[in-house]
Order: sequence, then C-alpha cells, then structure tokens
Amino acid sequence: MTSDENMAADEVAPEPVQPEAPRLELRDPLPPVVDTEAALEDTCARIMAGTGPIALDAERASGYRYSQRAYLIQVRREGSGTHLIDPIAFDSLVPLDTAFDGNEWILHAATQDLMCLAEVGLYPEKLFDTELAGRLLNLPRVGLAALVEHYLGLSLAKEFSAADWSTRPLPEPWLVYAALDVEVLIELRDLIDADLIAAGKREWAAEEFESLLLFQGPPERKEPWRRTSGLHKARGRRALGIVREIWQARDRIAADRDTTPGRILPDASILELATTPPQDLNALKGMRIMRNRGPRRFMSEWFDAIERGLTLDEHELPTTNQRIDGPPPPRAWADKNPEAAERLARGREIVTELAETHDLPTENLISPQLVRNLAWEPPAEVSVDTVADALRDQGAREWQIGLVAGPLADAFSS
Repeated sequence: MTSDENMAADEVAPEPVQPEAPRLELRDPLPPVVDTEAALEDTCARIMAGTGPIALDAERASGYRYSQRAYLIQVRREGSGTHLIDPIAFDSLVPLDTAFDGNEWILHAATQDLMCLAEVGLYPEKLFDTELAGRLLNLPRVGLAALVEHYLGLSLAKEFSAADWSTRPLPEPWLVYAALDVEVLIELRDLIDADLIAAGKREWAAEEFESLLLFQGPPERKEPWRRTSGLHKARGRRALGIVREIWQARDRIAADRDTTPGRILPDASILELATTPPQDLNALKGMRIMRNRGPRRFMSEWFDAIERGLTLDEHELPTTNQRIDGPPPPRAWADKNPEAAERLARGREIVTELAETHDLPTENLISPQLVRNLAWEPPAEVSVDTVADALRDQGAREWQIGLVAGPLADAFSS
C-alpha cells in the first residue's frame, strides 16, 4: 500500500450534515393581547364559534417571581385562530372557561400549567397531554420542540422559555414565541393520537389524562428548607437550625415581594451565614455576601434569624436526618431490612422487563415510589388482589395495575 493509500485509509469520512428543519412560522398575523373586558367578550365569542378541541398554554415567571401565577395564556381553536390573553388584567377568566364549554383541552406537560390555570378560573373537563402521550409512546425526546420536529419536520425555537413574563408590556418577539407554542398543538395531538391507537395504548392514555383532571399540584413538603442547595455543609443541629430560620425569613420576604427567593438571598449565602454566624450586626454588615444591594436591604431580618437559630432550645433544633414519608432511601435497606431489599431488587427487575415488553419508560409503567412502598411494606398476605389494592390505594391507574400486579405478586411471594 502506498503512503497516499495509507493516508486515505486513516482518514475518517466526515459525518453527513443534517439539514436544519425549517422554522415554524405563524400562519396568521400576530393577534393583539386581550386585556380589556370588551376584548375578552369578543375572544369568548370567537372561541365558541370555533370547532374541535382547544389548544392551551401558559407562561409564568418562575425564575423571577415567588408565585407560579400565569402571566400570559395562549388559546387556539380551529375556526377561531389564536388568542393571547393577559390574565393579570382580569379578576378571573370564568367567562373564558364558560366559552370552552366542556371541550377537550390540549396541553403540553399539563402538570406545569393546570394549577396556574385553575387560579384564574379555568378547569378542564377533558384533556390531552402531548408530553405524557409522547412518554407512553416511549419517544426518545418529548419536549414540545422535539415533538414538533418529529411529527411535523419543523423547528420550534424556545429562546424565551425562561423570560420574565411578568414584564409589561410584553415585547413582540416574546408574543410571537408564545403564539407559536399553540400554533400546531391541534395537528400534533391528532398525529400522536393516531400513534397511540396504532400502538394499542390509547386506553392507557385515556386513563392517564382522566387522572390529570384531579391534579392538585405536587404534595407539600413538610420541611421545604431542607432543599437548600449545599445543605450538607451545615454540620450539626445548631447550624441546621440557623439555616431553617434564615430560609423561613427569606421565604416570607420573597412571598411578600412576589420575588423568587434566590434573588433575595442565594442559598450559598444562607450556608455561609449558618456555618460562620456573625457575632453582631456590624460583623454581618462587613461580610462579603452583604455587599450586594439585594441581601443588604434585609440586614436586620437576617441577623434576627441568626439570633433565633443560635438561641433555640435543644429540643427545638432540627434533626440531622431529613424527615421523610414512607420507607428510607433504598441504599440503607440491606442493613435495615434485608428481606425488603431483596423484594425491591426483584420488583425492579420485573418492572424493567415489563417496560421493555410494552415499550414504555419504567416510570410510566408504574411509579418507582409505589414499588418501593410495596417492597418495604407488602400486604400481610401477598396475592394479585392484595397487591392490586395496595397499588390502587396509592394512585396507580387500572391499566398499570393490570400489567404489574400479577408479576409483582409472584415476585414478592417467591
């Protein structure tokens, strides 16, 4: 082989460049923002005159505001067009809920929007969640942009997803972005629905969507302050007590000002104050973390919180172990309850096999927490019926119970 041939053999053929999908564009002119009673009345009339399901989306300001309220609601329906509604301009949007008249809602990642929509008087009677449907189809990516590209061959920009939607007036590029989020949601729903039917999963999806109608938000944490980033740096109960007092003070301030807590005082600053508490107010003022205007505005609140943490009685201090509901972390099972550890290992193996058989993500086949709960404390008499009842009591859907109850009962009783 010649040197030229050797060089050619060593060369790696470049990866073919995939052509970029064309961008999704608005088919109609950008509608004006609905922010008056007259405009809302006209919007309701147009929606009622439309046909078919109703595509909805909501924009929040999670990284900027304490509340999870909606700052823009997008609605689209065939024969009605797209509507951009400013919920801040109205006491409630019950007239809009009436205009929906029990028709199916189409949402993407419904659990993110249902609570803020309910806050303004919007409650679904039927819904279709495109993200959840994508999970049931075991698609590799289920974000809205990924689904739009997969099914429609179009790219959907998401550059304003983390914008401060409480801004007024909202910039036009943001409004275009928001309108595009519902532009093809109806077409997307129909294509995904056809795949669900072809995969024999439509009834499963119907049960999942039905359960979303009862969604009341994530369960409230008993000790939310323990989510402080870097909490492991707080050594001992006294330091944890100071973290808790500062966290709670910050949370009250953030709620009063409707500002995300991290903008009031970062978690890292809470940890620094708790691990090296200043001896007096002057020492607090001299700390590097108090140089910024945000934390400095609430100097007395931080010092009072530190004082409370330093003077708590021993019985008032938090434990060094996080209080949790249900069984302990699985890593501790082998020592604390070896039989439960064996049941969990068998249960996980069964769930993995079933998920592969039915082409599902394991977490959508059955919640991992339910498997842990059942493995830790199985029914006194393990059978298909008792396992099914235990899963049902914890919120499993009937289609899930039908697939996993028997195999789990066999695994746990062996």
